[in-house]
Amino acid sequence: MSSPNTNVVQCARSKLRFAVSVSCERAVPKCMNRSGPMSRTGGKAETDSSSAGSERLAELPIHSETSFPDYRHEVERVWNHNSAYWDSSMGEGNDFVNVLCWPAIEKLLSIQPGQLVLDVACGNGLTSRRLGRLGARVVAFDVAEEMIRFARKRSTDEDGEIRYFVLDANDEKGMAKIDEGKFDCALSNMALFDMAEIEPLFRSLFGLLKPGGRFVFSMMHPCFNQASSALFGEREELDGEEVMTYGVRVSGYMTPTMFSGRALGGQPLPQPYFHRPLYALLNVGLQVGFVLDGIEERAFPSTHPPGRRELSWGPNFSEIPPVIVFRMLRP
Repeated sequence: MSSPNTNVVQCARSKLRFAVSVSCERAVPKCMNRSGPMSRTGGKAETDSSSAGSERLAELPIHSETSFPDYRHEVERVWNHNSAYWDSSMGEGNDFVNVLCWPAIEKLLSIQPGQLVLDVACGNGLTSRRLGRLGARVVAFDVAEEMIRFARKRSTDEDGEIRYFVLDANDEKGMAKIDEGKFDCALSNMALFDMAEIEPLFRSLFGLLKPGGRFVFSMMHPCFNQASSALFGEREELDGEEVMTYGVRVSGYMTPTMFSGRALGGQPLPQPYFHRPLYALLNVGLQVGFVLDGIEERAFPSTHPPGRRELSWGPNFSEIPPVIVFRMLRP
């Protein structure tokens, strides 16, 4: 005979489970600055075949380690091509920027007026302008010349002191020529997963930052918000009452992988982006000499207005963070 305590487990129940690929209304990570959940393909870079005649992402060799150097020029090409669409779609930010990324960035950077800040992969200057309005002296760069053109166009005297230029974050010789002096801090907002290599950047930043300087970088959470994960909803009828549970199905986490996809609906070209598990990502900075001293995981609150789709990042996933932000110090 069953004990009363097992009645809930043994009661008749019906269950419906549904899942879709991870996606957000957000302007996906550039949602933050660069990309975010998107329609994507894994393994070798593929194209979206839905539009005849569209340019294809070059089929390049896939690497199993954390560095994908064969894709450096492809990243530059695609972001230059997509820059106008990104700028018009992202503008000065969206909910991912305003609710998740920027509050955590501002907290971890702790900017003081007059401090010198390097904005790495600044895109259209969204975060550069926010830093300038906090009183920082900002040096900002991006690999895409077209992005820098939009950044300059959007910036005004009210945004403070900002100098924009074109540079590949993995060009160590170019990074070494930045001559503004030692930086108080550096920022990279939603961009590291768009970089084919990150080791050169960490080495360069260690040399550019003052002792005690901090590097803050935000990312799609590699555990929950990456190409091999999927949001799901599970509806369960229990003792005559319907209960809904939302979660994330995760696969392919441990292996660094290159994917391609469109972060925004209507984006002209799919972009390459690079999944790195936490151990691989953080070890790059630790091995250079940085010290990890701050982490923020951010999720939309349960009170956040729902999106167009039930299975999109929003109030239904208030216990699962799609964004993570790190702070590393240069001793």
